[in-house]
Amino acid sequence: MIFAANFKTNHTRVTTREYIESLSSMLENGDTDQEVFVFPPSTALDSFDAPIVVGTQNAYTAQNGAFTGEIGLDQLDEFGIKTILIGHSERREVLGETQEIVAKKFAFFKEQGFKIIYCIGEPLEIREQGDQAVVEYLMAQFDGIDTEYEDMILAYEPIWAIGTGRSATVEEIASTHKALRATISRPILYGGSAKPANIKEIISIDNVDGVLVGSASLDATNFYSMITS
Repeated sequence: MIFAANFKTNHTRVTTREYIESLSSMLENGDTDQEVFVFPPSTALDSFDAPIVVGTQNAYTAQNGAFTGEIGLDQLDEFGIKTILIGHSERREVLGETQEIVAKKFAFFKEQGFKIIYCIGEPLEIREQGDQAVVEYLMAQFDGIDTEYEDMILAYEPIWAIGTGRSATVEEIASTHKALRATISRPILYGGSAKPANIKEIISIDNVDGVLVGSASLDATNFYSMITS
């Protein structure tokens, strides 16, 4: 199973280091061999001696240059960062990243050999139209994406379930992941208000290979309880 923590705009450089040290200690002393990723804010990126893969939530498609507010390969290389989130709904919906921009990022970081957690999801108005509408909406988010890229992990995140406390039903997750599995052979994570109370149920669903966790991952002990569930 794969467990990925997306801090979003939470934690600082100090608290991120404390978190990773704490989680690493629990993982090293526990009985688990799960694959664990942590995506801190860019200001907290660093080199960590830990049994955890640290990735970036975002980066620009350049080595360096005149791109105010962005980070490029030079900044990631300093800390050995070779993992990235691409396509998260908050970057699509809030920050205006189009499918063209997302596909450009994917192609660039694929060329650089990054492990990519690629995010797709649908808004509530699409979900309410039924399974066929959901599948069509999600398939459009594969435009320009190499779904055979061996270092890609797919994360399905229904937008209406992110940060709302409402998770998709078992039936909704199962049917969507089944449809995605028919298209893609890479691991598929579920993201959308995954938390300790529902983690066992979620990871027991067919075609769910792990979870991408937001707010429930911000506390190391809480996230560890999900990893060892």
